[in-house]
Amino acid sequence: MLLDFEKPIAELEAKLADMKQLAVDKNVDVQMAVKFLEESIVKLKKETYQNLTRWQRVQLSRHGDRPYTLDYIYNITDQFIELFGDRTVRDDKAMVGGFGSIDGQTVMFIGQQKGRNTKQRQQRNFGMANPEGYRKALRLMKMAEKFNKPIVTLIDTPGAYPGIEAEERGQGEAIARNLKEMFMLKVPVICIIIGEGASGGALGIAIGDKVLMLENTWYSVISPESCSSILWRSWEYKEQAAEALKLTAEDMFHFKLVDGIIDEPLGGAHIDPVRMSQTIKQEIIRNLDILNQLTPQERINMRIDKFCSMGVFVE
Repeated sequence: MLLDFEKPIAELEAKLADMKQLAVDKNVDVQMAVKFLEESIVKLKKETYQNLTRWQRVQLSRHGDRPYTLDYIYNITDQFIELFGDRTVRDDKAMVGGFGSIDGQTVMFIGQQKGRNTKQRQQRNFGMANPEGYRKALRLMKMAEKFNKPIVTLIDTPGAYPGIEAEERGQGEAIARNLKEMFMLKVPVICIIIGEGASGGALGIAIGDKVLMLENTWYSVISPESCSSILWRSWEYKEQAAEALKLTAEDMFHFKLVDGIIDEPLGGAHIDPVRMSQTIKQEIIRNLDILNQLTPQERINMRIDKFCSMGVFVE
């Protein structure tokens, strides 16, 4: 999958490959030319990815090769046991979770899961959870609290499933209950946005002591396309909508809506998923070391104060 702004880079990389092949086939010394081209590629990559527009970062967050929740979990943990079902309706494949071990420490992982191909996307409902998905997530959070295990949530969803049947089964109530209950969890809670973070679908598992975003992700009350369709009655203005929404990690950090940004490999998380996973792992360990030093009531108070201060302005 090649995005529009990546095409100049791909062209240079193709030239580099041709040059190396020429050196092999014709036994020609092109070492200087190869070195120059490699330096040019690195320079172009830095210029490109450091100056992405907000819409381009949205595109990168949706890259087809980008790691999903289970990819990170299996790369981060030494052992992972997935748990299923909300104990009321069914198991929602769009929401996954279970206990995983990180350097001997047991952690409850919860997150939205997308699919790689058409069949998987249908099975995972494109990462859009139904009410039972949020109830499943809450059940796992309460289980983690019962056994005094920290919680890590990985957010990657275009929103909660908006179907009639989801509303009939209480989509709004399920998300609202998660918000209330997550404020009062006695164990450390770390929330990491790894892709798309849209609306209440993301917020339903994103109330935590530490809320972090990967560099090329977005977090907003609405997607650029939906915003465009409401304001301009067309999806053609999605780029303008993205700029107006100010939804990137830098924007969220500037507005103090998230606590930190996790750097990605040059080109995006999909360039080196293993390295990205290890970076996330170190961030989890570092933040857990800090949060474990606080009492449960201190964490709850700080959590409430942090979210209550959002959007408050004094003139």
